[in-house]
Amino acid sequence: MPKRKPAELSHVAADGSISMVDVGSKPVSQREAVAEGVVRMSVATAKLLAKKALPKGDVLATAKVAGILAAKQTSSLIPLTHPIPLDYVDVRFDVSEKAGEVTVTATARCSGRTGVEIEAMTACAVASLTIYDMCKSAEKGIVIERIRLLRKSGGKSGEYVRA
Repeated sequence: MPKRKPAELSHVAADGSISMVDVGSKPVSQREAVAEGVVRMSVATAKLLAKKALPKGDVLATAKVAGILAAKQTSSLIPLTHPIPLDYVDVRFDVSEKAGEVTVTATARCSGRTGVEIEAMTACAVASLTIYDMCKSAEKGIVIERIRLLRKSGGKSGEYVRA
């Protein structure tokens, strides 16, 4: 990908200062984004998580709520993002006890003038951090990795699907 000059970057003004993108003239469209992350832990901790046997309680129910709340607060957390009236947010988990990992998938949707990729990724990140927080009494070496956008649709740039 060629380097863009500061004036061509959406969050950089001609003088090099940061700027919030003006989306006021963009048409409203249906937008969706799906993000994924992986939380790696020992097989023993994954088994405790799956059995809801950790001291802090139901890890995944708590992580789901945390992820949804985080998506709704994205504009307060990430500079230059727009407050977006979200139509839908969901966070799902695939626990592999054998591999000692939880795959976290977050989906965000809105009818708006700007995308929801950061909202989906924020939901994924905070849900993953909540899993860490609730499992840390059993294991300190948990690793959160590979938070990434899987796909997005809507808006001028259209559809993106990770290969």
